[in-house]
Amino acid sequence: MRKQARTEWWERLPAGIREEIDGYVLQDAMFAAVRLVVDVGLVRDDVGVAASQLIVGDRYAHYGDRIARTPDNPLDVESLAYRAGGAAGRIVAIEALWDGDTMHDWFVRLLAITADPAEEHALATVYARMARRYLEEGGDCGPRHPVGLAAERAGGALAAHLSVPFHFASPDTPDDEAPRWQPVAPSETGR
Repeated sequence: MRKQARTEWWERLPAGIREEIDGYVLQDAMFAAVRLVVDVGLVRDDVGVAASQLIVGDRYAHYGDRIARTPDNPLDVESLAYRAGGAAGRIVAIEALWDGDTMHDWFVRLLAITADPAEEHALATVYARMARRYLEEGGDCGPRHPVGLAAERAGGALAAHLSVPFHFASPDTPDDEAPRWQPVAPSETGR
């Protein structure tokens, strides 16, 4: 759906619906806004998910800095270690996993992997805007994806701080199907 068609569709909506959608946008509730646009637009006007995302993106552009953005997760070692300290089990590794969606593009989830119980605990999600801000302190990232580089630096620093392995199967290229961390079996360590 082209910009002009989106604008015309938006202007035909009842004021109450526009206010509700804008309310979600101003709260940085992107998925709720997209869902509402699909709900009101799909049957009547064939406005599906892709067009809804563009319409909501237009509203984000309209409001700009007035949007109450969801705060970024901290990437400093102290904050990550504090979060990791809340894990129920013994931390055996820190892992970085690529993920993505149509609103954020690619992002990386940093996880603490525990044993006893065997679980994963979310520590941070690294999005593009926070990666760029985090990397400003460290200079240019060259050809590397800034999200991957920021996640590698923060996750690697945390793993070193905790004296556990860091696993990031695909730090240079977004890949949400990269192999996951696997503990080393005792027979492989020579014990």
